[in-house]
Amino acid sequence: MTVFLCCACGTSYEAETAPRRCRVCEDERQYVPASGQAWTTRDALAQSHRNSWQQIEPGLLAIQTVPAFAINQRALLLQTPSGNILWDSIGLLDEATWRLVSALGGLSAIAISHPHYYTTMQDWASAFDAPIYLHAADEAWICRPSDHIRLWDEDALALSDRVTLVHAGGHFAGGTVLHWTADDGAGVLLAGDIVQVTPGADRVSFMWSYPNMIPLSAPEVTDVAERLSAWPIERIYGAFSGQNVRSGGQEIISRSAKAYVDRITGRPATDPAQAPADP
Repeated sequence: MTVFLCCACGTSYEAETAPRRCRVCEDERQYVPASGQAWTTRDALAQSHRNSWQQIEPGLLAIQTVPAFAINQRALLLQTPSGNILWDSIGLLDEATWRLVSALGGLSAIAISHPHYYTTMQDWASAFDAPIYLHAADEAWICRPSDHIRLWDEDALALSDRVTLVHAGGHFAGGTVLHWTADDGAGVLLAGDIVQVTPGADRVSFMWSYPNMIPLSAPEVTDVAERLSAWPIERIYGAFSGQNVRSGGQEIISRSAKAYVDRITGRPATDPAQAPADP
């Protein structure tokens, strides 16, 4: 049996020949490319791509495949006294990446925000003998079984005294974020794209389908914001390079959710062009 990776979303399947269809791409939150479904293998991907590394802040490293592959999300390696945690997954786990992660102490756990980033989580878990924490509401989207998968269904799951998985919902029923209390005492949110950091890094947004631009409903966005409101959040790190909110994260989430709900429900909002000028 061969492990095949979908070139559009990175989801991995085990089969004798390349699958005809990708279940994840056929869902309305993803898409099948106009050119059709295409596949690669783990070995072929390692021949054509590599992983780059970046320190985002002390204790937090980003790993991203170059050139871009599939959705092009980054994985985040969180270093804590209780062990290293891989947040979200990327498709490429090559020899160099294995050596680097091993040198940093391996992995004590893997946690993933939603099914678009499951990719080759099974291979990462096997390579480092680490459990994979997935919210049970998204169990149906697991396309390769693994004995390392641990399903949870609480509102929050503590992985240590400083790291907690929070069920936020929204983009997927099991949509998850990770809350970390950093060394400086600040609350840090690893958000995947359950909460999407916008280009100005002073707002976030929420979507049902990003590529197909299908919004969430007002009640769903309100629910996400309420689920996160209990957590102190200063910094937010999203799924893609450059999606970094450096301060005021909780206020940004609250303000952005209100602006979203006001717009989608037709509530009047202040147009900056019509606001009175300063005296």
